Amino acid sequence: MNMKKWIPILEWLPKYNVKENLKADVIGGLTVGIVLIPQGIAYALIAGLPPIYGLYTALLPQLMYLLFGTSQRVAVGPVAMDSLIVAAGISVLAVSGTDAYITLAILLAFCVGVIQLLLGLGRLGFIVNFLSKPVISGFSSAAAIVIGINQIKNLTGIPVVKSNRLQEIIQSLISQIEKIDIQTFIVGIVTVTILLTIKWTKSKIPGPLLVVVLGILGLYFFHNLLPNVSVLKDIPSGLPTFEFPIITYKLVLEILPIAMTLAIIGFLETISIGKALEKSSDNVLISPNKELIALGMMNIFGSMFKSYPSTASFSRSAVNEDAGSKTGFAALFSMLVIVSVLLFLTPYFYYLPKAVLAGIIMVSVIKLIDYKEAIRLWELNKSDFWMLIATFSGTVFLGIKEGIIIGVILSLTMLIARTSRPHVAVLGRIPNTNIFRNINRFEEVEVDKEILILRFDARVYFANANYFSEVLQTKAKQKGVDLKLILLDCECINGVDSTAIQMIDSDIDFYKDKGIEVFFSNVKGPVRDMLTKSGIVDKLGSQKFFINNNDAVTYFKTGKLDRNEDLTNYIGQANI
Repeated sequence: MNMKKWIPILEWLPKYNVKENLKADVIGGLTVGIVLIPQGIAYALIAGLPPIYGLYTALLPQLMYLLFGTSQRVAVGPVAMDSLIVAAGISVLAVSGTDAYITLAILLAFCVGVIQLLLGLGRLGFIVNFLSKPVISGFSSAAAIVIGINQIKNLTGIPVVKSNRLQEIIQSLISQIEKIDIQTFIVGIVTVTILLTIKWTKSKIPGPLLVVVLGILGLYFFHNLLPNVSVLKDIPSGLPTFEFPIITYKLVLEILPIAMTLAIIGFLETISIGKALEKSSDNVLISPNKELIALGMMNIFGSMFKSYPSTASFSRSAVNEDAGSKTGFAALFSMLVIVSVLLFLTPYFYYLPKAVLAGIIMVSVIKLIDYKEAIRLWELNKSDFWMLIATFSGTVFLGIKEGIIIGVILSLTMLIARTSRPHVAVLGRIPNTNIFRNINRFEEVEVDKEILILRFDARVYFANANYFSEVLQTKAKQKGVDLKLILLDCECINGVDSTAIQMIDSDIDFYKDKGIEVFFSNVKGPVRDMLTKSGIVDKLGSQKFFINNNDAVTYFKTGKLDRNEDLTNYIGQANI
């Protein structure tokens, strides 16, 4: 058994260059670990869990990804979007922060991991293709706004209702605006100002760590002056102990929809980040199926050590890259930072203001609001733009789960719509050449009144076979009684199914009865195989199949070819 196939670290670790990589990995790993502390605590609060669970989730999942992940720069652990989805999914089943809620969150991680592992083992990584970029962009932007606006409660002290619907939060905010706590608001605004200043000046100072330290020191020395500012208080010390998740059939059924959602979203996030940071010099390149296995192992084993669902982080992966990390080995040093905090430093977080954490979250999700993509799509493709807007609106106003469902449905609908009515071109000859082009794009091309050359720019299958036949019939009628030859240019057809074959066979008979011949050119191997198996090649005769349009037209006009080469073997080759 080839262990390298299943455990990617075995492939790249033996090639690890200590002299070139170790220093960079140590610095990058420590930097990510430092950023992960306040983020982990903040994201646990988003998920409705005690702060310590954010640090637990930052621990074992990193080790599992180090062993099984294929990206050299992706940083994993708790993330804002998944934390909000966790809260949205299980807050209807249990009260946030209770033992029942914690049990569900840990079981959710286990179920997410099992789903991802099964998808990976089943080589189903191609599912990433069923969510288009506009849908992902619309969902991410909306989720970022929902995540950010949910922090108003901790940022201002206003007891805003926790919700994943924008209108409910705004309504609650307006009705209680007079309850704003000035002390909390000042702490929050100062935090946001510091973080944005560091961001805009592109300083190398770790902003989240700086505001956490300042917040703790400020409340420690001046808590008497700021009595209304809410702080984290006690966080338990120590590493998480092994405990298998509590699994019951009823609980699994209740959380299965949200587990499926998290499994897919977590995978999409990881692939998107990994591909963005991937370099040609990496010893191991991103493999979608292996990434699913890595995520599955992260969440399964993480759940056994009190982790809630985890995945790749946009912000920490960027920090990891900016800090100069060379390989996945940097994660080991991030883990050492978290272990040190869990063992020795949690008491020092007693005075950490929740307003500081709210500020960190709000600033960190700003970059997820991808308004530039919306502007680009408006100028480039209006249908993609409206797909983004629909997903965005569904997520913001209906909820996270509903937004994802809308996105998936829109992606599949658009896929079906575009493949069921693909682009079709009628071709004519460029004067004094053997080249044929779309007559609607090139006015000077020559069109023979007796010949219809049709190019169908897609795979022909059950969803578009009738459209193919309808377009062919329409174009044939437009040619009128002079039409003697239909030449099907199959250059862009990479496959046909049984429905398409039956339709083509029927159309050949239909036009034969009208005295119109049907030729084929530029037929690709898989299509040739199907035409041969179905008997269409024998029915028409192999002499009606040509390697290019010019040969077909010349043969129709003269009964000969204007070349001496015998290309019969290439034209008629079929693997049957």
